[in-house]
Amino acid sequence: MSTLVIVESPTKARTIRNYLPSDYKVEASMGHVRDLPQSATEIPAAVKGEKWAQLGVNVDADFEPVYVVPKDKKKIVTQLKDALKDADELILATDEDREGESISWHLYQLLKPKVPTKRMVFHEITQDAIKKALKNCRNIDEQLVRAQETRRILDRLVGYTLSPLLWKKIAWGLSAGRVQSVAVRLLVTKERQRRAFHEGTYWDLKASLEKDKTPFAAQLVTLGGTKIASGGDFDPATGQIVQGRNVLLLNEEQALALKERLTGKTWSVTDIEERPVTRKPAPPFTTSTLQQESNRKLRLSARDTMRIAQNLYEQGYITYMRTDSVHLSDQAIAAARSCVEKLYGQKYLSPQPRQYTTKSKGAQEAHEAIRPAGSTFRTPQETGLGGRELAVYDLIWKRTVACQMADSRQTQISVQLQVEDAGFRSSGKRIEFPGYLRAYVEGSDDPEAALEDQEVILPSLKVGDRPNCTQLEAVGHETQPPARYTEATLVKTLESEGIGRPSTYASIIGTIIDKGYAQLVNNALIPTFTAFAVTDLLEKHFPDIVDPSFTSKMEQTLDDIATGEAKWLPYLQKFYLGDKGLETLVKEQESQIDASKARTVELENLAAKVRIGKYGPYIEVENGEGVVTASIPKDLTPADLDPKQVEVLLRQKTTGPDQVGRHPETGEPIYVKIGAYGPYVQLGDKSEENPKPKQASLPKGVTPENVTLEMAVGLLALPRTLGTHPVTGSKIQASLGRFGPYIVHDQGKEGKDYRSLKAGDNVLTVTLERALELLSEPKKGRSSTNSKSKAALRELGTHPEDDDPVNIYDGPYGPYIKHGKTNARIPEGQSVEDITLAMALELLAAKAGTGKSTRKTTKSTTSKSKSTASKSTAKSSTTATKKKTAEG
Repeated sequence: MSTLVIVESPTKARTIRNYLPSDYKVEASMGHVRDLPQSATEIPAAVKGEKWAQLGVNVDADFEPVYVVPKDKKKIVTQLKDALKDADELILATDEDREGESISWHLYQLLKPKVPTKRMVFHEITQDAIKKALKNCRNIDEQLVRAQETRRILDRLVGYTLSPLLWKKIAWGLSAGRVQSVAVRLLVTKERQRRAFHEGTYWDLKASLEKDKTPFAAQLVTLGGTKIASGGDFDPATGQIVQGRNVLLLNEEQALALKERLTGKTWSVTDIEERPVTRKPAPPFTTSTLQQESNRKLRLSARDTMRIAQNLYEQGYITYMRTDSVHLSDQAIAAARSCVEKLYGQKYLSPQPRQYTTKSKGAQEAHEAIRPAGSTFRTPQETGLGGRELAVYDLIWKRTVACQMADSRQTQISVQLQVEDAGFRSSGKRIEFPGYLRAYVEGSDDPEAALEDQEVILPSLKVGDRPNCTQLEAVGHETQPPARYTEATLVKTLESEGIGRPSTYASIIGTIIDKGYAQLVNNALIPTFTAFAVTDLLEKHFPDIVDPSFTSKMEQTLDDIATGEAKWLPYLQKFYLGDKGLETLVKEQESQIDASKARTVELENLAAKVRIGKYGPYIEVENGEGVVTASIPKDLTPADLDPKQVEVLLRQKTTGPDQVGRHPETGEPIYVKIGAYGPYVQLGDKSEENPKPKQASLPKGVTPENVTLEMAVGLLALPRTLGTHPVTGSKIQASLGRFGPYIVHDQGKEGKDYRSLKAGDNVLTVTLERALELLSEPKKGRSSTNSKSKAALRELGTHPEDDDPVNIYDGPYGPYIKHGKTNARIPEGQSVEDITLAMALELLAAKAGTGKSTRKTTKSTTSKSKSTASKSTAKSSTTATKKKTAEG
């Protein structure tokens, strides 16, 4: 008797095969095998003429979905059907969550097995877990499938009904989504707060003191019995002290005068308070907290974290990574406690096993937290893992082990000091027993170093002591605007508000960035002007769609459908159909939305209008001679656009660009200009004889006001040839690129070796010796889609048609296959290691056959080329997204 087992990916198939009997054959479905149509070409001919065809959901027939097998999955389905012909039994072993249940259901519907069929679920891929799962197979959970299907249909209804409206009223290719649009609104709201923010300034004194040759610091807290103002006393809307707050605001002059008055005076200790504090370890990871901590500590995106965790799970290193639960099995607790005792000793073990309770009301995915797999935990060193996989496993291992360790015992110390009428405070912290901190400090890579950083040692002090003041300085402070969201803080907010599900956050944040609603700069998610325009429109005309509480209630209803507490069909009917349904609302509002106003972003305290144009945002101002417009540079954020910036952008349009001087060799004028991609210098005027004057971007941190003639001449002379490499004889140059200044070793057919210049290096003065030093250092990868500037993850071989290489590269949105100018994403559920040259050629052929390209045209440094590139990109994007929008 033979059994066919179907899982999602080849990696999972290879791992599970080790624990199954020899007559079990394991095949991979490569993720989902069916879905709603993604483009007009996928809509079946039988329904193409229906008014609802574009939705892919028959709203007139109980919201019946139209499922299709994507072109790149047809061969896989055929292979699975062939494998089933030789089987006496079918086991569907896809992931244990709603998504996995849905994949199993779709496989069952497509394959139509005539042999006994079972559903097998497991939380980890270990021998014990697989044996246990084989003995406890069940049927497909129709209720779970229905809940997932309702969620998918709901996302489609929101995305495909609202997105076309955004195309008509704002810009082509935009999208709305049930969770996505709420997340974008959160980013925009934060940016509005930053625009409304008014800076407040305050001063205080900082003292450097010494007792028994041990230095410590103290800060001014009171003067004449009145509390000194600090940042928390300011109203962010006015930059003034909050009305009714009884505090003393010092300015610079007063602070300096106080410093002079107190210098040389006697200090005394007036009070000492020691307070014991006990800190407990954090619970083991859920999907959300893993994404947050991975972003904070490893600077990984939510998407990268989930992809790496998926690989670790499928290789049998960790338990299932999509979970809302912090619960640990008895087996896991025993394994963690064993690790603690073995590595740290009995005294570091918590007296009783710790069990955590899930507080999230919507927790429903898997029934255990993310932890190392098995009944014994492999230490990170024992896994043989490397790179980012090792870093993520190390994070999970430490967090799990730490949760079974003893509490950390600390003592908080507060010392009050007096000098004349001024009160100072010094704070210290003593770690009496590190407990779990010995293994894991949240937000720190090195627990040992973090323990030292956490302690603030004070000398032995008692009331009446007279420490010596070695230095007293006046310190000025400015209040700071609200911090922008990072991926970690956005994920935390979405989860706390009950918006969406942690398993979808990675794809949602990816979509927000892909669609141009936010830029990721220094780990901060900065909303664009387009995000402002879309949010404004949705807030005015569809407030429920971007209301966090409305979306949270919707999420709860979807969970209730999964448990049978709510009916799916009445809910969809009420949401979409009828007088108050989304379909009717969109039709009513469409005629009321003025496209010109929808494309205009109104910002407080700004007379200029910001408009969303075909090629990006621009400002528009009326003067006596008509309307003047200027593109907004991509690095200029909505919070930073003020009247002064507007004046700078418009000046080159009205009075012409600033002239730095004339080139010492050619005599041509050199201008400083600002374009869509930031400030740059230009040699000469544009004319019929010289349609493309030479241009060069300014280095990061250099403003137009700081450009000198010598600097401009140097920038226009780039790339600089520094000399030849002593080994290869090939030339080495220094230049500026989209990622900043760099050096390049051009080895001809062998390719080009790039290195970024470091802080302190100057692209205009860097020497050959320094370049050779940088080239000798190991190359660091960059999460860019430009494969020419980085090493391939895997080299698969050459293409049979042209002998050009077929490689796999790591991009910001996941690994992809590249051949020439064709890029193909690796299908969901497959890892880099799974891809063979034959599979890659098939995926590339499928991508080329669609006639679609989502590649962005390379940005040229000339104004004309920029315009051309934008038009080309827009045209390509139009082709690619004509009948397609993102959901979520």
